[in-house]
Amino acid sequence: MTDLASTRPSGLPTPRRYDGINWIGVQTLYLREVRRFWKVGAQTVAAPVVTTLLYMLVFVVALKGSRPPLHGTPFAEFVAPGLIMMAILNNAFANSSSSLIQAKIMGTATDFLTPPLSPLELTIGFSLGAATRGIAVGLVTAICVMPFAKLGVTNVALIVYFALVASLLMGMVGVFAGLWAEKFDQLAAVQNFVVMPMTFLSGAFYLVENLPEPFATISHFNPFFYLIDGFRSGFIGQAEGSVWIGMAASAVLTVVMACACWLVFRSGWRLKS
Repeated sequence: MTDLASTRPSGLPTPRRYDGINWIGVQTLYLREVRRFWKVGAQTVAAPVVTTLLYMLVFVVALKGSRPPLHGTPFAEFVAPGLIMMAILNNAFANSSSSLIQAKIMGTATDFLTPPLSPLELTIGFSLGAATRGIAVGLVTAICVMPFAKLGVTNVALIVYFALVASLLMGMVGVFAGLWAEKFDQLAAVQNFVVMPMTFLSGAFYLVENLPEPFATISHFNPFFYLIDGFRSGFIGQAEGSVWIGMAASAVLTVVMACACWLVFRSGWRLKS
């Protein structure tokens, strides 16, 4: 609920006050983020799907019959969930990070700093916008890989949980990257030297247990491993690591990142200074 604008003694209207969360403002920011990426859907949705299909062609079609099953799961069915999760992670990160750095470079950050939006509301708006893009690309990717892999569903709850948590988590990581970067080269460096290596070294295309030590142990400290492993277990019914540890760790990381995003928006870091 909002209070109607009252009148100061000088005749100037007082700013509107919002009790609780300004849901109208959050909805407007969210729709802005969704429409921003949907307007260029060929670049933001179709292009990642084509990239995933190329991976499927290389890893599944070109190597058909030469890769043995992994823990009894055909290689195509093992790889497909990992590719879907990779699409979710990368696109959720790209949405919030590109939105913020574009706003900083083009001088349009006032579009969301001037309205009565609190740090919490900014965090919600940008995170949900990024999560929407990640989930949308993930859904389209899943549909497109079905001709190459017979995806079964053993636990819908795990699939939904890890998809939502992964998209929200990477959306918040993208907020940090977008605020930190002062030019597109710096943002590309984060994508190429941090996000991409962690994604490829998370067991998306192989069993982590087959890695030599200490790399097998180190991989279990990679949060992307638990996101992909938990998401995949919802399809094939088995996980390489502990699903419960993955759920708990991802939930804690998401809460920590939400608090951190709230703090940076509150301080105005790289936005107001």
